[in-house]
Amino acid sequence: MERKKIEMNFTNSNVVKLQRVSKKYEFANIYSSLSEYFLVGSKSKPFWALKNINLEIKKGEKVGLIGPNGAGKTTLLSIISGITTPDKGCVDIRGKVISIIELEAGFHIELSGVENIFLNGMILGMSKEGIKRRLKTIINFAGIGKFIEQPMYSYSEGMKLRVAFSVAAHCDFDTLVLDENISVGDIDFQKKSLSKIREFFSKRKTIVIATHYLDFLQKTCERVIWLNNGRIVEDGPVEKVIKRYIKENGNI
Repeated sequence: MERKKIEMNFTNSNVVKLQRVSKKYEFANIYSSLSEYFLVGSKSKPFWALKNINLEIKKGEKVGLIGPNGAGKTTLLSIISGITTPDKGCVDIRGKVISIIELEAGFHIELSGVENIFLNGMILGMSKEGIKRRLKTIINFAGIGKFIEQPMYSYSEGMKLRVAFSVAAHCDFDTLVLDENISVGDIDFQKKSLSKIREFFSKRKTIVIATHYLDFLQKTCERVIWLNNGRIVEDGPVEKVIKRYIKENGNI
């Protein structure tokens, strides 16, 4: 189902609204023998990553997503950011969404770091003039020195992530979507990226973040959504939800 811009009793304060959203992935069957393949057939097995999700997020809210690996957190973030679309239900998003999920999406390895900054920045909705104004800041933040002029195929994975994060971190946005891997690169750059993320939380912007760092959520979010097996277990004030989550799962 397509991401839709439709009337869903959307209030002025809401920037995200999901109604009865479900997302399915198809997994291939694993066979123990060739004869089993011919007996069972080649049909794939559906896996529902999200099941009947109803969700509203208000402008300026800081919302954390928690749950075990495979709970559906990244899929939910991908739907909010428009990276993927649901198989069932309706999605309505207001304003500009920037996602720090698939950081290297949009890069071209034959192009230099500078050229990729322009390419990725424009994919994220920045104008060419806007990128020019922020180019020096983005390059300095990435901190990869003269490599910024070299083709990206010569970069290590850490260097690519530095450039990708730096571009995304200097875009204007109404809603920011962050995945569990909220720090990238070596220790020094991790500190820098975490500092930048904390700066985002100090602004009157909407932020949705999936992470296992419960202490971080307690310091930065007012609301937490607990997901498990593709469903919302609990949605409420950060202290209340985390207290129950720790009680049932331990401080993981």
